[in-house]
Amino acid sequence: MFKGNFIDNIAKVYGLYTGGFLLFIALMAILEQAGVSAEAIGIMFVAFTIAIYAIIGFLSRTMEVDAYYVAGRQVPALYNGMATAADWMSGASFVAMAGGIYFGGYGYLAFVVGWTGGYVLVASLLAPYLRKFGCYTVPDFVGVRYGGNITRFCAVVVLVFASFTYVTAQINATGTIASRALQIPFEVGVWFGLLGILLCSMLGGMRAVTWTQVAQYIVLIIAYVVPVVWMSNKQGFGIIPHFGYGDAVMRVAELEVMHQVGILNPTESVAGLKSLTTLHAFAGDDWLSKWKFVTLVLCMMLGTASLPHILMRYFTTPSVREARQSVAWSLLFIFLLYFTAPALATLTKLQVLDPSLPTGLIGKAIADVQMLDWVQKWSNVGFLKVIDSNGDGLLQINEFFMRGDIVVLATPEIAGLPYVISGLVAAGGMAAAMSTADGLLLAIANALSHDLYYKIIDPQADTKKRLIVARVLLIAIGAFSAFIASLKLTSILGAVAWAFNFANSGLFFPLVLGVWWKRANKQGAIAGIAGGFLSGVLYLMYVRFWGGEPILGLDHLRFGIVGMTASLILMVTVSLATEEPDEETQRMVDEIRIPRGKTVLGQ
Repeated sequence: MFKGNFIDNIAKVYGLYTGGFLLFIALMAILEQAGVSAEAIGIMFVAFTIAIYAIIGFLSRTMEVDAYYVAGRQVPALYNGMATAADWMSGASFVAMAGGIYFGGYGYLAFVVGWTGGYVLVASLLAPYLRKFGCYTVPDFVGVRYGGNITRFCAVVVLVFASFTYVTAQINATGTIASRALQIPFEVGVWFGLLGILLCSMLGGMRAVTWTQVAQYIVLIIAYVVPVVWMSNKQGFGIIPHFGYGDAVMRVAELEVMHQVGILNPTESVAGLKSLTTLHAFAGDDWLSKWKFVTLVLCMMLGTASLPHILMRYFTTPSVREARQSVAWSLLFIFLLYFTAPALATLTKLQVLDPSLPTGLIGKAIADVQMLDWVQKWSNVGFLKVIDSNGDGLLQINEFFMRGDIVVLATPEIAGLPYVISGLVAAGGMAAAMSTADGLLLAIANALSHDLYYKIIDPQADTKKRLIVARVLLIAIGAFSAFIASLKLTSILGAVAWAFNFANSGLFFPLVLGVWWKRANKQGAIAGIAGGFLSGVLYLMYVRFWGGEPILGLDHLRFGIVGMTASLILMVTVSLATEEPDEETQRMVDEIRIPRGKTVLGQ
């Protein structure tokens, strides 16, 4: 059945894997009908999928530098597109984005637009050209293109800041899922999630991460789409909800008026939880609302094109042409989930608000709501709370508190779907968070082991020593990330937005101008990276921690606008004020933009 190597049989391998996963879902459904408990089904879903990823990670183990850092540069475009989509669709996309739209309404669509639009920038400005360059990491490109260890070191600092912030959000998501599926404290769940992440990435580096991410994409996209299609069909909006949930939006608007959403505000606060106070489909007609939408889209778009763990995925394809093709595949695979998220948020909200549905909660007796099994279980882990603020015994809109990050995970239970769907969604959320965390931890460890240790500290280090350093760093950074995540300093979506702003403040213009402007030089790059990053960080401190008022509506989710503006001005000004790059460097920049031929570093 299998002839040749793994790449020759890759379609058969993942076809069998997909079929096996569908059979596993069917088996779980049969066990549920046979009386197996919901807790047991949830545990089997999470344990089975993590075991599969760990086996793939073990089988992909390697001691070769090319395989560890760039998967041997032999990943076909289609599968690199799937791996990139899994790398990209993090816990924030799977677990938190629909929750953000559920609570924040129209304004949170800026995340969807920005995250999708960012791939146009990746495809047109960066990915094919960085692949042609032939580097191992993003700081590797910066260090060689501009020259000098200071430039490389500045890029490493920004990469570590952005990726570390991002990875804590992913481990936060794994902790949230594990705590609910296994009924364990969140602080224990984050360490459980970290264990699964390390099993996938530690032995095989980028090669192991790539093949586990392809497997994780298959799980997460099935897990995200199935409950929405089921819910839509059950509510009479058809089996393709993406084109038919307009009537549901209209119905939600009617119910918001009836339940006084935006008028009845909470009389008390619950740490980490919130009630519905924002209208679902109201865009805001003042200039500030429009400006805030546009600036959030810009921060997410330019952050997408600056995040090292995404850009390094395109270093793994066999050619520049396949790097460009894999961007198109990535966009298609990401679109499938992002096009579904607004429908999921709308249909879930309808389930909660509509008193004519058996699942409706608002307006019911609080005692009855508190008796619901799913309400009790999410309340037990501190992610949901019902408070009778006015003492009338009936649930008002401002008395039902949820954590935004649980909306997707709780949707099957809210909608009254079989528990097997809840287990499937938990497995999908775990796959999404693990796939991104794998990529992020690898990006940090690779930058520190390759760019800081090998290129700056010990250039004579042999292959074995370099890979041991990379693996030790992977474990140490993962453990520190889990500790920070356990402190619950911010929401998943908030932490992810900060990561995008850190990345675009320090890296966007130095990367883009490094490809497209021959006059950009080392001094300008250092000024652009350091000045942009520090400006963004200081502005974040000002609006978030020092009590400052946002300037022009630029709050802590949009501080990248300040950082990127400073980065562009400093880079252009300093480059023009200092000596232009030598002829060899300028020829190298010309060569990057020629799609054919050997890589620049391979010549």
